[in-house]
Amino acid sequence: MPTWSFRFQLGQYVRTSLWILPVLGLALGALLGEGALALDDMVGIPTGWRYTATTATGVLTAIVGAMVALLGFVVTIGVLVVQQATGTLSPRYMRLWYRNRLQKAVLSLFAGTFAFAFTLLRRIGPGTVPDLGVTLAGLAVAVSLVMLLVYLNRFVHDLRPVAIADRVRRTGLRVLGTSLQAQGRCTLLAEAAHPGHGTPADVVRSADGGALQGMDVGGLMRAAARHDCVLVVAHRVGDFVPPGAVLIEIHGAPRTPPEPRRLAGLVALGAERTVEQDPAFALRVLVDIASRALSSAVNDPTTAVQVLNHIDAFLHAVGGSELRGRHVLGDADGAPRAVVPGRNWEEYLELGVTEVREYGVGSLQVCRRLRALLEGLLPGVPAERRPAVRRQLTLLDAAVEREFPDAFRRSLARTGDRQGIGGGSPSPGTPPRHGPR
Repeated sequence: MPTWSFRFQLGQYVRTSLWILPVLGLALGALLGEGALALDDMVGIPTGWRYTATTATGVLTAIVGAMVALLGFVVTIGVLVVQQATGTLSPRYMRLWYRNRLQKAVLSLFAGTFAFAFTLLRRIGPGTVPDLGVTLAGLAVAVSLVMLLVYLNRFVHDLRPVAIADRVRRTGLRVLGTSLQAQGRCTLLAEAAHPGHGTPADVVRSADGGALQGMDVGGLMRAAARHDCVLVVAHRVGDFVPPGAVLIEIHGAPRTPPEPRRLAGLVALGAERTVEQDPAFALRVLVDIASRALSSAVNDPTTAVQVLNHIDAFLHAVGGSELRGRHVLGDADGAPRAVVPGRNWEEYLELGVTEVREYGVGSLQVCRRLRALLEGLLPGVPAERRPAVRRQLTLLDAAVEREFPDAFRRSLARTGDRQGIGGGSPSPGTPPRHGPR
């Protein structure tokens, strides 16, 4: 029976593959073509919808050629996206772009229309014309053109960095919400229920290594209950696990020794991080886009400020969520069964602001927007999480102190502004404005 890890990675491959749906579209188009041929023999076609053999051949031949050309056009757009993402955005974004459902639908529609028209061509002969099929092929072309326009509209608007940042943020927040819902269905114990300091009875090591993409928490719980032990996952989702490193620790005195291969199959390792169980990966992509905008090759601090808007929204959502550094999961009797590493508030906050501060400290508007972000988090997160925000404000002050020796520019950089510059915050030392008398 395939392991959970195999099924998880197979699902990943299907979701990120660009060829599976178009191939299915080819097969479906051919089947529909055969169905149209069979139906054409049973259904009477009005005289006005009949075609000569020459006309039908010309129409279907044109459709076949047009669909091949449109497939090449969409592939060309995909190449442009790859160049844009790797040049000015983040290579990590490609992992999310491969999942674009509209692009797969357009490719599948074009491939299916091609197969449909090509299937009809073989039926055309002296006195034999699939009139219904030719009409349906024309309708399929009309639908294909509409989908092409929708795709172009999405492509033109969604390739902007701020649009991509919005999509990445929504994806990350959706994954965060799913994780919190799954966490709510589990029995969470206090971390003291299993301190994790003891020597494990046995360990399960990774065979080939890779980035930890996900884990079957329910499977870990069932395995621990079956063997009467506690399973401790040694790495969090998103970590790179070297070959031969400890993957799972087995604590307690199991009734029967668990099979290492079965336990290892409950944790998925792959070539790179994925977003399925890792909302921090979305934040990583946002920070990458902002950092790339602040590089000397791009030098676009306004884009970095716009991306900071989405980092701000993401951190506000995370700051109001229940986060734990370790999730101790118990069974119905309250006995600990599995320990899964989590990510605490300080780690999310450091990920969201550290690199932007380091790379953007030389930009006034980035410093001002970052300060507004941190100052806005203070009243927006629980009291126990505010010291971490204050530490980041202290680090920002120290960075500004080093970067701006001039007192006036330093004061400007220490003024929060949600637009970076021009957001309504008065310049330091400027007397208050009064309306006309």
